[in-house]
Amino acid sequence: MKKLLFSLVCSLLVVAVAGAETKWATDLAEAKAKAQKEKKTILVNFTGSDWCPWCVKLKDEVFAKPEFSKYAAKNLVLVEIDFPRRKEQSESLKKTNSELAKQYEISGFPTVVVLSSEGKKLGDLGYVKGGPKAFLAELAKLKK
Repeated sequence: MKKLLFSLVCSLLVVAVAGAETKWATDLAEAKAKAQKEKKTILVNFTGSDWCPWCVKLKDEVFAKPEFSKYAAKNLVLVEIDFPRRKEQSESLKKTNSELAKQYEISGFPTVVVLSSEGKKLGDLGYVKGGPKAFLAELAKLKK
C-alpha cells in the first residue's frame, strides 16, 4: 500500500511539473523594468499563436518544456507579442503590438528578439530544431 501511494504521489508531481506553464508578459515596458531590476535578459516572442505552424512548433518543442521553463525562471523575462487571427485582442494591444513589430523590424513569424536587461537588442532567433537544449545554446551565443 505504501509503494502504491508513493507511486501515485510521484506521478502527480511529475504531471504538475510538466504541466507548469511558463508565464509570458504582454507589456514590453513592464518587462523591461522587471528585467532591469532583476538583471535578466528579455526574450520577446513575436508570434502568430493560432495560425503560424512554426510558432506552434517553437512553443510545443521549446517553450512548453520543463528545461526551458527552469532556465527562463532564473534568467529571463518573457514577453509574447501575438498576432492571432482567431483570438480576440483589444484595439490598444493590436496597435501596440504592430508598433513593436515595426520598431524591431519583424518580417516573419516566429521571431524571438533578445534584449539585454537594459533593453539593448542583442539579436534575433527563430525556430531552432533540437528542442530547448539547441534553442538555449543559440540564446547563449547572443548573450556573449
